[in-house]
Amino acid sequence: MQQKKIKKYLPAILFLLLFASSIKAQEQNKFKQKTDFQFTAGLNRGINMGASLVLHELSTEFPFDIRFGVGYTWLNPGSSADARRIFINNATNGVPEEKGHSIDARIDFLKPMTLMGNTSSYWFIGPRYSKFRGNFKYVGGNEDFDVTSPQFGFGGGFESHYKISDGLKLIIIGGLDYYLPAKLQGHDTSYYPDNDNVNARTNNETDTNFRYKDADKAVDQPKFMPRFLVGIQLDL
Repeated sequence: MQQKKIKKYLPAILFLLLFASSIKAQEQNKFKQKTDFQFTAGLNRGINMGASLVLHELSTEFPFDIRFGVGYTWLNPGSSADARRIFINNATNGVPEEKGHSIDARIDFLKPMTLMGNTSSYWFIGPRYSKFRGNFKYVGGNEDFDVTSPQFGFGGGFESHYKISDGLKLIIIGGLDYYLPAKLQGHDTSYYPDNDNVNARTNNETDTNFRYKDADKAVDQPKFMPRFLVGIQLDL
């Protein structure tokens, strides 16, 4: 008797399973149609490489597309001699070597527009976060230290898309980011925008402690960051 009931409802159960699978596949395909990946390279004060995920048409009531991006930029970290005086000591021996980079994360809100006759264009705006690190090394001087700075900011710009083939587009992006002043930390010394500094070094020329503006001038942490990027977009 139990087997007969199972056989009776088996077609309905199978139909429901197939229907659920079909709905799930459609939803997955719908998500893919509204998702793009972008890979870019160019100038962001230094050489930059980045990757982004773009989500389109999240809601009929939300007028923007959203982009989540990360980037890596090679930067000139600033003046080796001044950084040494401000964060370490007044020694001058050793051959200076320096290198720097920033890792940034960003969210953009994109709105379609027509730009120079191109209807596949957008303007965008959104918040930013950057983690800067500058390394200063003095060969023969027994000094090798990093200066770091975590910063929040905001930015915006314009971009245009040009079709290469189905599912593949060339993208050109131009914009400007601005990062707010933030703590500069190196060795056992930290300088803050409000000058509530920790273990600030003494300027032997004036016999007063260095201040945030001195550290900020010596170290080229991100501030105004003009961006010009070229890349590809994969439409999924």
